Amino acid sequence: MSERVNEEKKSPATQPDGTQPDGTSGSTRRGGTSGGAGATPGGAGATPGGSPVAAAKAEAVLPALGPMGMLRWAWTQLTSMRTALFLLLMLAVAAVPGSLFPQRPANPSIVTQYIKDNPDYGKILDSLQLYDVYSSAWFSAIYILLFISLIGCVVPRAIAHYKAMRSQPPRTPARLSRLPEYGTMVIPAKAGIPASDAITEAAGLLKKRGYRVDVRDRDGARPSVGAERGFLREVGNLVFHTSLIGVLVSVAIGGLFGYSGQRILVEGDTFVNTLVGYDQFTPGTNFQSSQLQPYSVQLDKFQITFDRESQGKIGQPIDFQADVTTKESPDAPAKKEVLKVNDPLTLGGTSMYLTGNGYAPVVTIRDGAGNVAMQGPVVAKLQGDNYYSSAVIKVPDAKPEQLAFAGFFLPTAFVTDEGVSFSGDPELFNPQLTLNSYYGDLGLDDGAPQNVFELDVKKLTPLNARNLDAGGITLAPGASYTLPDGKGSISFDGVKRYVGVDIHHNPGQLYALIFALLAVAGLVTSLYVNRRRVWVRTGTHEDGRTMVEYGLLARGEDHRLAGEAAAIRRLLAGAWDLEDQGSQSAPSGSADNGRADTTTPGAGAAGAAAAGQDTADHPAADFIQSTAGSSESKKDQ
Repeated sequence: MSERVNEEKKSPATQPDGTQPDGTSGSTRRGGTSGGAGATPGGAGATPGGSPVAAAKAEAVLPALGPMGMLRWAWTQLTSMRTALFLLLMLAVAAVPGSLFPQRPANPSIVTQYIKDNPDYGKILDSLQLYDVYSSAWFSAIYILLFISLIGCVVPRAIAHYKAMRSQPPRTPARLSRLPEYGTMVIPAKAGIPASDAITEAAGLLKKRGYRVDVRDRDGARPSVGAERGFLREVGNLVFHTSLIGVLVSVAIGGLFGYSGQRILVEGDTFVNTLVGYDQFTPGTNFQSSQLQPYSVQLDKFQITFDRESQGKIGQPIDFQADVTTKESPDAPAKKEVLKVNDPLTLGGTSMYLTGNGYAPVVTIRDGAGNVAMQGPVVAKLQGDNYYSSAVIKVPDAKPEQLAFAGFFLPTAFVTDEGVSFSGDPELFNPQLTLNSYYGDLGLDDGAPQNVFELDVKKLTPLNARNLDAGGITLAPGASYTLPDGKGSISFDGVKRYVGVDIHHNPGQLYALIFALLAVAGLVTSLYVNRRRVWVRTGTHEDGRTMVEYGLLARGEDHRLAGEAAAIRRLLAGAWDLEDQGSQSAPSGSADNGRADTTTPGAGAAGAAAAGQDTADHPAADFIQSTAGSSESKKDQ
């Protein structure tokens, strides 16, 4: 529409008699007469008061794309590099909600609590899959589209580059003086090196320098060689993009077939790699229980080394070591191994990491009937400095009332003047267990999940507490306490250590690392390797001298092209013993280009002398003049 308006503005107004304001005929058009093909009076392209271009555009009908055309257009748009970059940006933006909202695969209980705390918009976020960002439909759609787009970008480029690598270097330009780097050299007649031999030697030198060479018209009047190098630049670029695809595939494989889980092991406990053996388990999308290899790990002893020498850091842990016994299968022999921080165990295709530790007081609880309702270690959760830990004990098997205990474990107990207990050291110098007791319905019989480290006392009746007449329970190792009202008793039998381990199985992890390293290598290669082309042309002057000119061209920016031109010049000069004849060679630069462009073709040495120029000072001009009309020059043009 804008072009039509512009055309109409440019056309002067037509008089009623059909003439322009300047008296010319209205059928006359700029750049032609009324007899021209584009302005024939009465022709289909002429309309009264309008231009032929506007009329043609008004009558033009665009062809319908059709279903196949639409598919080709959509594929072209999807596989463009611009779309790939846009999808990569969208993927980064789509991952942001995963760090803003709790994710169900990481901790389902936190997501449930988040929805309860935010009833107005919590369920709306759940319907939008913002608690399962990385497995959501919209995140997967972006991921798959990016995957397809990268493949559509890389495959055609790889095919085109393969053809370019197998093709011959480009033909020799007719005027090398127009290239960014250009120079000339002269081989004296007494050297006895004809043009054909000179071009053969130049091709050999370029080939040794890593160029792919092609000699043209070796026996002609103006033989030349075309050379090219730097194909690794595009190879590195293709390796980089292909490696990105490999990383995407590896991550997808890990998400589909991998799994992870956590387990707390107390000294003496054994973990067997089955579903029931995990405290928490997060399977992949296509996880199958047959992937679990039934290996076992037993925690024999856990040792911590605390700092006892540094001022201001006394009591800080400096080393952790878990001595374990492993078995690859039920029938395999046992093996003693050590599990340390940042030094995982590898078993059954999984990696086991040491992630936490603490103390587990060993208690024995008897109910009102005198029966043992619970016996064993209780994992205490770290809460503060010096391994100050909280302890929760639930006893659903106690009769006639269920029992529960909540309090603290102190490895080295100290009491302030106000009667407040605290831990003064992480070692077991004065261990103490301080508890409150409760009885009632724990809510475990209805099957509702509960956090083992928390106790809801709203529906329970307290038995022991500091604000009650019975007071709280304070136990040292070996001590016991009888609960009020004949509810039972509790004894503190000793202390064990425990460790927390993370177990991961990611079949695509190794491949992701390999592809990531390849991507870095490809990127570095594409940044530091330059694509260059070199042409050398020789010819014989009338006085027997062999004239040489060369030019270099880079594909893309190459600030080292001038250095490459100087290096090639030194190679050629060294091969022909021209070190002492630098005055006869014109270096690259505007002076050479101007001389080559302004010389009159066909003038020869006599023309240069007639113009007042010394042929000894301008050998390049002699060479260009004497060979400007050669067969190769005409062919190139």
